[in-house]
Amino acid sequence: MNISHIEHIGIAVKNLEESISYYENILGFKCYAIEEVPEQKVKTAFFMVGQTKIELLESTDPEGPIGKFIEKKGEGIHHLAFATKNLESALTEVEAKGVQLIDKTPRKGAEGLHIGFLHPKSTQGVLTELCEDKNK
Repeated sequence: MNISHIEHIGIAVKNLEESISYYENILGFKCYAIEEVPEQKVKTAFFMVGQTKIELLESTDPEGPIGKFIEKKGEGIHHLAFATKNLESALTEVEAKGVQLIDKTPRKGAEGLHIGFLHPKSTQGVLTELCEDKNK
C-alpha cells in the first residue's frame, strides 16, 4: 500500500455553522469549501492546516453514520483519513492482512475523492478512511 500523507481528520459536529465560526474566529482558519454528500447523509466543511485538512461533518439525517456517532459518542474526532494512490488495491491488501472492511469497494466521498473505510475493530479503535484523488 502506498500511503503518501494524512489526507484529513474528520470531526463530527452537531451544528456546522457554529463549528465553522469556532474554527474561523477562535483558531483563525478559513473554511474553503462546504459540501453536502447525500449518499453519506452528511454536510461537510473543510479547512487547511498546513498540509492537512480538517473536515467538519454535520449529519443531515439522525439515522446517518454521523448522526448515530454523535448520538452514541457525542461530538469529536470521527475518523483519520490517509491518501493512497490505488484505493482498490489498498483495500484488497489490508483485507488480505485480516483487516475488517466497511467498504469492500471504493465509493464517492467529499471533494470528489474515492474513499473506503476500515472498521475500527481492526484498526486499534480508530475509524480509518483511505482516500484516492483520481484527478492526481
